[in-house]
Amino acid sequence: MQASEICQYALTFPAAKTDYKAEWGATRLLIDDKLFGMMGTDKSGKPILTVKLKPEDGELLREQYETIVPGYYMNKLHWNSIDLLENQVPDETMKKMIKASYDLVLKGLTKKRQKEIADLALG
Repeated sequence: MQASEICQYALTFPAAKTDYKAEWGATRLLIDDKLFGMMGTDKSGKPILTVKLKPEDGELLREQYETIVPGYYMNKLHWNSIDLLENQVPDETMKKMIKASYDLVLKGLTKKRQKEIADLALG
């Protein structure tokens, strides 16, 4: 997936938004002000997408794909970075990872806010 496709996909989720954080040189994927994804570069300048996953899911994906590594600049237990240059991870897998990250962060919001977001989804 290209960066623009990642943003377009992330914005299909209720209450999701993106912004560019100049200090980080990264595009953030957010629910309210909570980060569920970030597109930037690793220390060598390669473009990466970093998402939050359950530790066991992240470990399994890292075993399957050499281009998924513990999250750069993030808690390496919960965050995973995908090398966007290599394009080894199938789009469907990336979409599942982005959605899983969104869902994890959504569950961390208050029950009231979760209901408000669910109501947005219903229209």
